[in-house]
Amino acid sequence: MSTTNHLSPVWTHLTEMQPVRAERIFLYDADGNQYIDFTSGIGVMNTGHSHPRIVQAIQAQAEQLIFGQMNIVMTPAAIELANALNEVTPPTIDNFFFSNSGAEAVEGAVKLARQTTGRRNIVVFQGSFHGRTAQTMAMTTSKYVYRYNYQPLPGGIVTAPFPYSYYFGWDEEETTEWCLKQLHLLLKSQTAPDETAAIIIEPVLGEGGYVPAPPAFMQELRQLCSQHGILLIVDEVQSGFGRTGKFFGFDHAGIVPDIIVMAKGLGSGMPISAIGASEALMRQWKPGTHGGTYGGGNALALVAAKTTIDVIREEKLVENAAARGQQLIADLRRLQAKHPVIGDVRGLGLMVGVEFTQPNGEPDADRATLVANACKARNLLLLTCGSYGNVIRWIPPLVVTAAEMDTAVHIFTEALEECR
Repeated sequence: MSTTNHLSPVWTHLTEMQPVRAERIFLYDADGNQYIDFTSGIGVMNTGHSHPRIVQAIQAQAEQLIFGQMNIVMTPAAIELANALNEVTPPTIDNFFFSNSGAEAVEGAVKLARQTTGRRNIVVFQGSFHGRTAQTMAMTTSKYVYRYNYQPLPGGIVTAPFPYSYYFGWDEEETTEWCLKQLHLLLKSQTAPDETAAIIIEPVLGEGGYVPAPPAFMQELRQLCSQHGILLIVDEVQSGFGRTGKFFGFDHAGIVPDIIVMAKGLGSGMPISAIGASEALMRQWKPGTHGGTYGGGNALALVAAKTTIDVIREEKLVENAAARGQQLIADLRRLQAKHPVIGDVRGLGLMVGVEFTQPNGEPDADRATLVANACKARNLLLLTCGSYGNVIRWIPPLVVTAAEMDTAVHIFTEALEECR
């Protein structure tokens, strides 16, 4: 394995391990060392590494057609993926646009909202992460590093408080009520409803700390948007495709957004994203005002995504995510009772956060890092997140078994004891 590194140092690295193969929840280096990957490539490998059906689908497609540019031809794989997405999204979400990354999809959703409403402003939430392109950096508020020294950024972005109960120190009902009150104030003081094109929200904050939005908040948000003709965009880039124990995170609130943003778990490692909206809304998008060379043209990514949806549904990975998530949260809360440094355990399905807090109530990023590193030394890969970096996030592939979850929690327990 080469040790010469010509990669840009702008990337940060959890490890310097160089995997040569992967299977299900495991990564292997050239020496045969096995690592438990509970990062899933930051929520990408929902179906596990190198799922046989997805590998076979990519191989078969590569022998037939690799690329067909969407402005020139309509690849059958694109039509089949759109049909598959139509089966798992709400009935009113029946038109889809494909691109390569989550950031591209968010930008597409913003362009769709602005053009079809004739309005300009976008409301985002504190703790959000929507991407690293110029537009999406302006919409990202989880950590300053994502936008550090890149100002000025695109305007028309307004930030509202996210209902993060543990941070505020209130119960869910009080937090929801206060955040909604602040949102109403924002529409009186910073952006009028008739100049607000969309409100975009992650149903579970990703980089912001793995914080689920209360269902009551999502429901009131839907009502507010409908009342004022504001489009509700739900960013499901990290929370979609079974991650939260339902197919989409917004399903927990029983609402239907106007636009869904999808990526990560959609392609099982292939670069693909999508936005979904109603045909009525999509028809208002002037042809030619948005596009991209590879969106809808990379047949390998398209067929991987179609097969990913099939695997998630047929292998009941949504149900497994819900069951394994309940198992994980129960185990972590038992550890919380023994380790006061664990201030909060929260999440939906297999999108779970463990927040580390000092005795004085301040965030304990140092302890979170120590524990994550102690897990890494035992070949369990976990990532941190949160504005203060004090949350360890659990994102295992949705194929994880109960026994494998027990093993990971055992390693985490050892790491906690070591880092007292």
